[in-house]
Amino acid sequence: MSAAAVAAIEAEHLRRVYRRGPEEIAAVDDVSLRVEKGSFTSIVGPSGSGKTTLINVLGCLDNPSSGTLRLGGREIFADCKGLSEAKLTVVRREIFGYIFQKFFLVPTLTVLENVILPFTFYRKPGAEEDVLRLLEVLGLDKRAGHLPGQLSGGEMQRVAIARALVNRPAILLADEPTGNLDSARSDEIGRILRELNAREGLTVILVTHNLKLAALAQRTVELRDGRVRSA
Repeated sequence: MSAAAVAAIEAEHLRRVYRRGPEEIAAVDDVSLRVEKGSFTSIVGPSGSGKTTLINVLGCLDNPSSGTLRLGGREIFADCKGLSEAKLTVVRREIFGYIFQKFFLVPTLTVLENVILPFTFYRKPGAEEDVLRLLEVLGLDKRAGHLPGQLSGGEMQRVAIARALVNRPAILLADEPTGNLDSARSDEIGRILRELNAREGLTVILVTHNLKLAALAQRTVELRDGRVRSA
C-alpha cells in the first residue's frame, strides 16, 4: 500500500455499547468512516446522536465494543482486541491534539505555562520552538503572562488550541469547541481551524451543533441514533 493511500483514520463497523440495567444502548452503531490525511471533516447531528462518543473512540479516549480502527494504517483495535493502555497513551500523545467545549485551563498558571503544560509529560524534538510562534499566530503573544481569569472566552479557547498543537499532532480533534462562545468568537475559532488545516496541512475533525461552523469543513458527516446518515 502506498503512503498516499494510507488514511489518517479508518473505521470499519465500529460499535460502542453501554449498558443501563438490562438495557443495551448503542451510542455508536456500525459506523464505517475514512478520514484522509490533511482533510477537514465536521461531524454533526442532534444531541444524543453519538457525536462525542464517536470522536472519543476515533481519538482513542474510549474503546469500541467491536469493529476495526486504524490510524495511519496501524491497527489500533480489531476483533474485540486493542492495544494496551500504555501503548494507547503513546498513540494519544503522539498523534492527537484535543480541544473540548470546556477550556480545562489551570487557573493558577499563565497562558504560556498552560500552553507548555504537555511538556511536563512529553515533548517532541523542536516543539519548544513552536510555543512562541503558536502564541503569535493565535494572537496571544501579548497575553503570555496573563492568567486565564484575565482572558475573554475566545482567548481562553485559543489558549486551549495552542496547548493542543504544541506537541505537533497529526490529527486535531475538536469537540464542540465554540459551545461556550458567542457568534463572533465562534467565527474566530472556525477561521483558526480552517487556517490550520489549509496552511499547516493538519487533519481536523470537528464535532459541532453549529452548522455555519460545520460548513467550513470540506466534508460533513451526519449522525443519527449512532449511525452515519450522510457523509
